[in-house]
Order: sequence, then C-alpha cells, then structure tokens
Amino acid sequence: MLSTILELVVYVIVGLVIMMAGYAVIDLVHPADFPKEIAEGNKAIGWVSAGIYIGLGLVIRASVMTITMVERELALLTGIVDTLIYSVLGIVFFMIAYFLVDLVNRRFNFNVEIGKKNEAAGIMVFGIFVGIALIISGVIQ
Repeated sequence: MLSTILELVVYVIVGLVIMMAGYAVIDLVHPADFPKEIAEGNKAIGWVSAGIYIGLGLVIRASVMTITMVERELALLTGIVDTLIYSVLGIVFFMIAYFLVDLVNRRFNFNVEIGKKNEAAGIMVFGIFVGIALIISGVIQ
C-alpha cells in the first residue's frame, strides 16, 4: 500500500508539472496574453484556458494509465519517463491539431475573435481543445 501511495504522490506531482509546462508552452504559442486577458475579465480566454487544462489533463491521464495498466511491474522511474514522453508527444500533437483546425476554418480567425473577447469563439475553441484531447488520449491508450 505504501508503494501505491508513493506512486500516487509522484504521478500527481509529475502530472501537475507537465500540465503547467504544457499550458505555458501553449500560452507562448497563442498570440493572446492569457494572464492579462483573464485579469481583464476576457471570458473567451477563460473558456480557452479551461479547454487547455481539461485537454492537458485528458492527455496526461491517458499517458499515466497506459503505463500503469500495461506494465504494473514497471519501475516507477521508467513509468515516469514514459509518461513524460507520451505527455510531451500528446501536447505537441495537441498544438498541431489546433493550428490545423484553425487553418481549415476560414470563416473567421479564432485568435482575432478571442482577442475581441468573443465568448462564442472561446467556447468553440474550448470544444476544439477537448475534442482534440479526447482523440489524442484515445490513441495513447
């Protein structure tokens, strides 16, 4: 039982670090300044941020589950390394997929609309992030 508690603590810490790093990378790539926009009450960015966090959580969850379910006897360090690899790949594909969806959608520019505080655009991007994450997490598992 003690080893399970240790695994829980380690994977939660690793997962949170990956989630915060993934969010920071996406924030760098996305043209909006997330903290500033959220402080100004931009609900569209709030929706986008929520979608990013949910999406990252789904990808990280799939990465952890793949390791823990497939090879229960796997050493903790090896499991963490594999989780990092799957998570990073998932985050990269997460960003690529978002840009591809944005590129295909020619009716309006998500980034411009979100910058104008268009909450509907934020909700749509939220859904895109969650949908992309579901696909990626399904592939990882």
